[in-house]
Amino acid sequence: MALPFFYESTVAASASLFELSEETSKHCIQVLRMRAGERLQLTNGRGGLYTARIAHEDKKHCTVNIESEQQQPPAKKKTIIAVSLLKNASRFEWFLEKATEVGVTEIIPLICTRTEHTRFRFDRMQQILISAMLQSQQSWLPILHEPIKFQTLVQDHYAMKKLIAHCEEDKKTPIQSIPASESVIMLIGPEGDFTPEEIKLALDQGYQPVSLGDTRLRTETAAIVASTFLSIQ
Repeated sequence: MALPFFYESTVAASASLFELSEETSKHCIQVLRMRAGERLQLTNGRGGLYTARIAHEDKKHCTVNIESEQQQPPAKKKTIIAVSLLKNASRFEWFLEKATEVGVTEIIPLICTRTEHTRFRFDRMQQILISAMLQSQQSWLPILHEPIKFQTLVQDHYAMKKLIAHCEEDKKTPIQSIPASESVIMLIGPEGDFTPEEIKLALDQGYQPVSLGDTRLRTETAAIVASTFLSIQ
């Protein structure tokens, strides 16, 4: 049976004795009813995977002995999804969860001309990423950015391959035909799509238009289709 798995951003092998956060302590001792001598695993979200044993059981200040460390390699390529915020925040949260599971390395919330909802609860969204990372047994946490305006992003970003999915009639390359790259960024627009002006700006900045299939997809669905194809190339 797999050991219980938790996220602790400050854990490091240099500390043989480590105090768990209050949240993790409560989950271990009060929820899972773990006791001194039982083992668990920790990750710092930056590739560190630590096996530890409970030294002192306390529901607020549980301490563990770090017994071993593994450093998991980062993803071989950087997959960045820049996607418009959504009016229905739960749909954006669903995207964050699934994008983490398929291995997206960086997520940039976009504010576009037609974006209807710009409120963004960073702490809540970050927690969704952490939960998805743990559920999928990964030790690298995707980088989550604060929302950024579309124009600012397309003029400043320097990924090796730059892609945009939009609904305008245009010559597009099927996403499954896009060659793999060490770093790729994909732009996904809001429910009403990017404006013609936004599309032109992206194309002028070297973004390549791609097709995600023959049907029109919701924003979060399009983002997951793109995430999956680009992550498994």
